[in-house]
Amino acid sequence: MAIAAIRSRHELRRRKAIERFQRNHRAEPLLRRLSQISDQTLKKLFALSKLPTECALCAVGGYGRKELYPESDLDILILLPTAPTPTIAAQVEAFIASLWDTGLKAAHAVRTVTQCVSEARTDITTQTSLLDARWVCGSSALVKELQIQLHDALNPQAFFLAKRAEMRQRHLRYQGTAYALEPNCKESPGALRDLQVLFWVAKAAGLGDTWSDIAATGLLDEAELRAIKRVSTAFMRLRVELHLLCERREDRLLFDVQPRLAKLYGFQDSDGRLASEVLMQRYYWAARVVSQLNLIFMQELEEHLLPASDPLPVPLDDDFEILNHRLHLRAPEQLPQNPALLFRSFLHLQQQPQLQGMNASTLRAIWHHRRLIDERFRSTPENRQLFIQILQQPRGVLHALRLMTMLNILPRYLPPFRRIVGQMQHDLFHTYTVDQHTLMVIRNLRRFCMADHANEHPLAAELATDFTDYWVLYIAALFHDIAKGRGGNHSELGAIDAQQFCAEHGLSDEQTTLVVFLVREHLQMSLVAQKRDIYDPAVVKEFASQLPNMHTLDALYMLTIADIKGTNPNIWNTWKAKLLDDLYHLAHKALRHQNTLPTGSFLAQRKQAAQQQLLERGLTLDAIQKFWGILDTDYFLRHDSEDIIWHSHELCPIWEQANFAYASVHALGNDHLHQVMVYAPDRSDLFMHLCQFFDQNGLGIQDARIYTTQNHWALDTFVVEVPPETAQQPSFAKRLKLSLEHWLQQSTTADDPEPTDYIAPYEAQARAFPITPTFELSLHGTHLWKLTIVTSDRKGLLYSLAKVFVSNGINLKSAKIMTLGQRVEDSFLLYSEHLQHQTHFKHFERQLADTL
Repeated sequence: MAIAAIRSRHELRRRKAIERFQRNHRAEPLLRRLSQISDQTLKKLFALSKLPTECALCAVGGYGRKELYPESDLDILILLPTAPTPTIAAQVEAFIASLWDTGLKAAHAVRTVTQCVSEARTDITTQTSLLDARWVCGSSALVKELQIQLHDALNPQAFFLAKRAEMRQRHLRYQGTAYALEPNCKESPGALRDLQVLFWVAKAAGLGDTWSDIAATGLLDEAELRAIKRVSTAFMRLRVELHLLCERREDRLLFDVQPRLAKLYGFQDSDGRLASEVLMQRYYWAARVVSQLNLIFMQELEEHLLPASDPLPVPLDDDFEILNHRLHLRAPEQLPQNPALLFRSFLHLQQQPQLQGMNASTLRAIWHHRRLIDERFRSTPENRQLFIQILQQPRGVLHALRLMTMLNILPRYLPPFRRIVGQMQHDLFHTYTVDQHTLMVIRNLRRFCMADHANEHPLAAELATDFTDYWVLYIAALFHDIAKGRGGNHSELGAIDAQQFCAEHGLSDEQTTLVVFLVREHLQMSLVAQKRDIYDPAVVKEFASQLPNMHTLDALYMLTIADIKGTNPNIWNTWKAKLLDDLYHLAHKALRHQNTLPTGSFLAQRKQAAQQQLLERGLTLDAIQKFWGILDTDYFLRHDSEDIIWHSHELCPIWEQANFAYASVHALGNDHLHQVMVYAPDRSDLFMHLCQFFDQNGLGIQDARIYTTQNHWALDTFVVEVPPETAQQPSFAKRLKLSLEHWLQQSTTADDPEPTDYIAPYEAQARAFPITPTFELSLHGTHLWKLTIVTSDRKGLLYSLAKVFVSNGINLKSAKIMTLGQRVEDSFLLYSEHLQHQTHFKHFERQLADTL
């Protein structure tokens, strides 16, 4: 009965504390109150256990700091004066059992003082947890003895190095960014743990037991103390809200939780922005403040704990020197009189490769004087020239821009950039906020210039080597998405901003024209490559006609690759690389011939190149010409030389055989993509059955080319994505070929044949933000209709669409599949003699809408 009464009282008091929080949203009092309630409950249970008075109960970790979150475990230490006797061991077990009976989620350890000290010496996590040890009940003398021995055993310098290394490893686990779309508000860079690391290191160094104590030592000024308290309070509340909302210990801001959190905070959808996007932008702003404080204060602590071995400075100029391998601004108080020192500090960092960063006083001075960057600063010619010089440096551009962003220098210098800091992109394929995506694009552009990365994109690396004024591309990257979130066409609005920037910063007419073009057209090459038939000379001519010159083509190609890879590393693959490379070469040829090369010449060159290769592979001219006789001009327009060679080499010896289905499969690059060719008697439901096969066997269709020969056979080519574990299986391509041929034979005699089971089943990714599906159906020629759809990806999507085509008597002429993460933008060319009738048209539209 005693346990039941204790449990009932504990739950009642806990519930009242949470209800009070839900009225006032003050997290810190709640954490203290939950700690006090748990203290009182533990004292009663400790007394019931009849453990000897020489034993003690300690709160450690977050509970020891009186920061107990609603769904967090109670971290407790049962401290014994000596090794436990059987009687004491039984009493300890009874006490631990009573915790569970009372409903307390406890993580416990049972140790002597000696064991605690020994464990702390070898394990940094234990040492950190014991740093917050707090007496709850039992022998206070024993707890005091523990604290004394831990203090004597603590080496502040070693503790600092260990915690810094631990923090860096943790940051790597979270991809080194605070700007993940589902951040962990406890463990991610810029989150609570980073503040706690600062506190632990300062406490271990004897600088105080509270933030106010630490500030009193002079290592924190008043502004930094206020900032730490403000962001600590914000993160505490966020973590409390997450625990209560999820009813479990959940510290991740998951997509499905973000809208509910935003509602709790009172944010609403407005001006085209979701309330959850407003919430997350506030989160990223707070995380950036934590990152700023962490950078400065960790540097301050390092200099305090590990003073310079060689304190003699090396002068750089009248204002800067190198002090202990770091950049030091001699007189920070001169910044208001000479604000240009802000940009000069970053320039020195780039120009002095021996520097290991800036020291704490310089970082602090830059951060505290960020507000000097105002309209007057931005309009000063010297500062504009310095910013351009930062972009022109042969090294350190990305590092400088990242540091400038973290310290809030870049957002203040470029006001439009400030608006995209922390701005989310809920479009199913971006994995970074807009500002971080922008920096990733610049990172990718930088890598094209580095020999160590030349093998990643050989053509881009070659072009970057000879590109005049390569730094101009960084400006285009800075502005290409800078107008996102404003409403309207972000490319057009960004081009206006870029035009103004170039005019203010003295770029030449040629440089300005290039930047503005790249910003306005930065999506064009990607869209043409992925959504149109680039092997059609008319498409290439149209694309090339929009390019002023070769130099612009080179720039657009490099920016396009950098942009796609900076969007989501998982959507880049060999197929996209091939499409962009092929479009570049075709457009290059078109520009070289001034758009005068007729279509017939293109086709003649393509066929000649393919024929020469086939002859070298042993085929006869007669066999080639016979097979090509069943292929019309449309086939050669829509297939490149490589596919023509592949198809012809496989089919020339066998195409005249009747009543069989033939497939060919080969790997495409090194990222689990495969090309699949199908040659089979044509019928209206063939595409549907192929989609069913690919879908049920876990093969995601990335591209499809549907073609019917003049002898009424289907010659279809697909690019499919194979699960990595499946692609690595021995003889995968051969087994896929045989299975597909068997499937096609079955599908001629059965309505719904069962798929083979040798390929791992497909598991669709969770779609956190399903978009509203849209489609457009328009007449594209005699009985030809173009259908475009935009929707979120899902298992069976193409198969479902194909069934609608079949049920409406519609023949598929071609398909262009564009998959961007979980977003698909597909287009189909359909043949129907009935869609011109209003009744059939409306019926087809209703079925499409239902399917999507």
